[in-house]
Amino acid sequence: MKIATFAFATALAFAPVALFAQNIQDRKVDQQDRIAQGVKSGQLTAGETSHLEHQEAGLNKEEHGMRAQDNGKLTAQDRKTLNHQQNVESRRIHRDKHNARVR
Repeated sequence: MKIATFAFATALAFAPVALFAQNIQDRKVDQQDRIAQGVKSGQLTAGETSHLEHQEAGLNKEEHGMRAQDNGKLTAQDRKTLNHQQNVESRRIHRDKHNARVR
C-alpha cells in the first residue's frame, strides 16, 4: 500500500509541471482554433474577432522579439511571461465567446 501512495503522491507532484510544459506553439494553435470556432458558431462578433486576432498578433510579435534576443531560444522568464499573456488571452476569448453579443 505504501508504494501505491508514494506513486500517487509523485504523480500529483509532477502534474503542474506537465500542465505548464504545454508547448507555446500548441497553445497558440488551440487559441486560434477557439477563435475560429467562435466565429463559425456566431459566438464572436466581427469586432471581437478583430480584437482577439490583433492581440494574438501582438503576442506572436513579442515572442519573435524574445527569440531574436536569445539566438532563437526562449529563456525561462520569457516562457513564464508568454504563458501569463496567453492565460490572459485565453480569458479574453472565453469572455468574448460567452457574452450576450452574437453575430
